[in-house]
Amino acid sequence: MTSLSSSFRKVILLALLIFPITAFTQSSKQDSIWLPFKFLIGKWKGTGGGEPGIGEFERSYQFIFNKKFIEVKNKSTYPLTEKNPKGEIHADIDYMSYDKIRHSFVPRQFHIEGFVNQYKLDSISADGKRIVFVYEAIENIPIGWRAKETYQILNDNEFTDL
Repeated sequence: MTSLSSSFRKVILLALLIFPITAFTQSSKQDSIWLPFKFLIGKWKGTGGGEPGIGEFERSYQFIFNKKFIEVKNKSTYPLTEKNPKGEIHADIDYMSYDKIRHSFVPRQFHIEGFVNQYKLDSISADGKRIVFVYEAIENIPIGWRAKETYQILNDNEFTDL
């Protein structure tokens, strides 16, 4: 009985030593997938232009479901103008995944207006400061529409989204 107990303790001790190493390895691999987008994680505020005019933007990027996805929440507020007397608020929630079969990142945007854009990664510049997505599918918009998203990193605290 003593040898079984001693062997059991050795197995438990070995498992306790190996588990953290395995968990770290898995976490590091998952983290490395998202390296091109790590700069986005956090909360952002800014101003910019769109079809409704110049507006204020609030956006957050966060990892969800054990870093399997990036969730994006976006709100753009456009003030009252002569051409747009009611002003405008635009919101969307986006989810980006990594498609292991295609070896590509796939963002999907769900807009308050009821349309959905699905993109795929087109390119990342050699310096990693320009990321381009092209549309794959658009729901609830007339046929013929096209979409493209470009992230341009300006510095550690600033980027543009065209």
